[in-house]
Amino acid sequence: MKSTSQTLSHPKSKGIDYWTKRISDQEMPALCSTVKTLEKLEKDDVSSLSILGKSVMHDNALTSRILRVANSATYSKGNSQITTVSRATVMLGFDNIRSICITAKLLSSLLESEGLTPNVYQRLLKLMARAFQAAMLAKMMLREHEEELQEEVFIASLLYHLGESAFWSTGSEEAVALDSSISECSDAKEEKAVIRENLGTSFNMLSQGIARAWGLGEVLQKALSSPDARTPEIRSIFLANEICEILSQSTPSPSELQHRLQQTATMLDIEVDELKGRMIRCSKATKKLAEAYGAKVLLEYLPNPKLLTKDLEVEIEKPALRVPNMAEQLKKLRALTDCAVTKADFNKVITITLEGILLGVGVDRCGVLLLSPNRKQLQPRVVLGEGEEQMKNEFIISLEQKKCLFSESIELKQPMFVDEPDSAKWRLYMDDDLKSKVSSKGFMLAPLIVEKKVIGMIYADRASSARSLGQSEFDNFTHFSNLANLCLTAALGH
Repeated sequence: MKSTSQTLSHPKSKGIDYWTKRISDQEMPALCSTVKTLEKLEKDDVSSLSILGKSVMHDNALTSRILRVANSATYSKGNSQITTVSRATVMLGFDNIRSICITAKLLSSLLESEGLTPNVYQRLLKLMARAFQAAMLAKMMLREHEEELQEEVFIASLLYHLGESAFWSTGSEEAVALDSSISECSDAKEEKAVIRENLGTSFNMLSQGIARAWGLGEVLQKALSSPDARTPEIRSIFLANEICEILSQSTPSPSELQHRLQQTATMLDIEVDELKGRMIRCSKATKKLAEAYGAKVLLEYLPNPKLLTKDLEVEIEKPALRVPNMAEQLKKLRALTDCAVTKADFNKVITITLEGILLGVGVDRCGVLLLSPNRKQLQPRVVLGEGEEQMKNEFIISLEQKKCLFSESIELKQPMFVDEPDSAKWRLYMDDDLKSKVSSKGFMLAPLIVEKKVIGMIYADRASSARSLGQSEFDNFTHFSNLANLCLTAALGH
């Protein structure tokens, strides 16, 4: 291999300060400016909403991406389209919208880099795809924590390799030469030495320099400087990036992957197989969100989850039976009470409600179905439990037939307990299409009501285990649905 010191010009005159200033001032000034503005905003400052809107309103492409994500399946909260950034902030919450803004600006800045050679561009795409998946994975690991922390961790994971991403996006002679030199390296140790020799610093140090210069959050700066810290947020960022790096390798090591999965499962206090299931669902959600951001080009480079499918067959064939859990019910009911006080956003209320029904009431599956704009259909919005992917794709209820249980519940604005669907009491309300979707052993319905208007339904059953439901389960289900309605009215009402 030829000497890298001869490949690039004056490597020793460069270093962390040179590259940080060059990237901030020359290569990515728009991203630098936007991120600095967004990071300075205080979520409880009224003026921040105005500043946030002004920081993106002049950028039509950025505004378009933000609104597309806000109206995507991941974030959408109802029937009406969100058409302004200020409305998106009200509907989604400040932390979510700031995270969306930074993500959209980062993706557009890097994906639209001009003049890159095919090899450098592919290297950039792989790195961005890995970072995007790691961000989703790290956020998933902290789903029991506050939403503010989840969004901080998402952004920190997304920007974890910002120094390297920014360097490749420059398309400079140095980038082309370093790409060529790295391709000749035999292992990771040699690669790091080549990078340091030619840049005068490491990519990690460059990320730290940019993080300080741009005023990025403490979470990112600590994750870069102290990756071995044992706090949940730093640990999740580190493990998410390690796992995604392994899954991105052409010949990933099963033993290394198993080691990281076990560390993650231990941190979350769950079994490895349950973690794999969550990660596979997270991988699917990542693909959908990438499309919403207009980043379809990343899809083929996302870390491959195929190694995670091994040993899941047993879990799928024999799902654990969920039984009523009073401690879990109390935990989620308290969380919903906090939501009512803090006026938490739609996603948080619905997630806590469904987790309470699934784990506390003890059902096999549950979900929220939202009314279509013409109010003639109910469509799945959030689903938890066994067969959730199938339910999300197929559980679409038509409200146009003469007798429909869902229509009755909507009209009466009352929960319904269908204990025996085949009995004379319910038979007239059950056409073949509905029978094919619901459990033959019974199911529970409750309308989602905001300001006296029904916007959707909560559904739950024990379809996969073919178990019946009792009055006590229905009482607890109703308790959750009523409290959810109070929270939504508090959050969205005037």
